[in-house]
Amino acid sequence: MKKSALRTSFTALFAAIICVGCLIKIPLGVIPVVLQNMLCILCAVLLGGVWAGIPTALFLLAGLIGLPVYSGGSGGIAVWLGPTGGFLPGYLLGAVASGFIAGRPSVEEKKITLKNTIRISLAVIAGMVLLYIPGVIRFSYWATAAGKVPVEKTALMYTLTACVIPYIPGDILKTVIAVLVALKLRPVVAQYLYEDENTDKD
Repeated sequence: MKKSALRTSFTALFAAIICVGCLIKIPLGVIPVVLQNMLCILCAVLLGGVWAGIPTALFLLAGLIGLPVYSGGSGGIAVWLGPTGGFLPGYLLGAVASGFIAGRPSVEEKKITLKNTIRISLAVIAGMVLLYIPGVIRFSYWATAAGKVPVEKTALMYTLTACVIPYIPGDILKTVIAVLVALKLRPVVAQYLYEDENTDKD
């Protein structure tokens, strides 16, 4: 029961951290540069396994019911229906995928190995890439319906230019930071949430 309660507390804490990330926003073109995508992936990798996507799900639910936790302090169903609304479910997709790739953390990860570094790196990269998919699909559809696509470009080309390519350098930096933080904190999280779980029945 103790481990279950701790996992619930950590999950709530991580969800709160993601929500606070809405306060950091750097305007850049159509979509601002935010930390919430990195925080969703990082929290998922730290928890690992079936718990990975829960903090992001709680964050999305909080915004959906109207709390100002999305980028720039926005919230509500209108954000989901807007041109960039597809990135929100993308956060959850990326978090779930990265958490399962990373797997449940272990105290043995205090010794950083090449194998573990590669696995965590792949988890973070996969999450950061996958979160774009629903966003690109939604924005492309919106741009086409709204007549925003220039004649000389396809909807996909326009979307990649507006929503993906300008953010690649920043996402690379955020990926590196997330990997380094995850490698350092995963064994700490494991010590509190999973150590001696075989003898501590939830």
